[in-house]
Amino acid sequence: MLGPARKAIDRFDVVVESFVARVRGRPVVDRTFYAASELGDFGLIWLLLASARSLRGGRHEKAAIRVAIAAPAESVLVNGVIKSFFRRTRPPWDVVRPHRLRRPLSSSFPSGHASAAAMHAILLSEDDPCWPLYVAVAAVVASSRVYVKIHHPSDVLAGAALGVALGLLGRRVMPLPPSGGGRAKD
Repeated sequence: MLGPARKAIDRFDVVVESFVARVRGRPVVDRTFYAASELGDFGLIWLLLASARSLRGGRHEKAAIRVAIAAPAESVLVNGVIKSFFRRTRPPWDVVRPHRLRRPLSSSFPSGHASAAAMHAILLSEDDPCWPLYVAVAAVVASSRVYVKIHHPSDVLAGAALGVALGLLGRRVMPLPPSGGGRAKD
């Protein structure tokens, strides 16, 4: 059973990687994806976006606090626990890269950047008209890991699915207070 699934995953990775390879080498695209990958390190982009959302006050502050609580929990769970069950080798490191990157030491599977991106996008998007921004940033950060040759495409897909599940769980465990109630509009 695992054999056919592994072959399908490998085929998926090859198809996606060959598509991405055709896009690499364009300076603006390179800078965009390398910057997104760096901003995804340690959840920096998500803390910046949560801080910006908190400036609107009220429920937006609570949404930002929820991100600040969920971020380290997600990192410990994914990067400390879940990755320890897998020993998937990352794509080759010794390739030409137009920009510097921090070299991760953990297993390639699942992508922690993708899980963090999806989780934070789910948490920040709740009741926020800026939700398309969060989803777009999550998509760029997650896909940047394939672009910069740090993860296999299936690592990113699995990480994103895990992040969606964690984001939905985070919404249930740490719900935002109801909006309205006679207060100034959020």
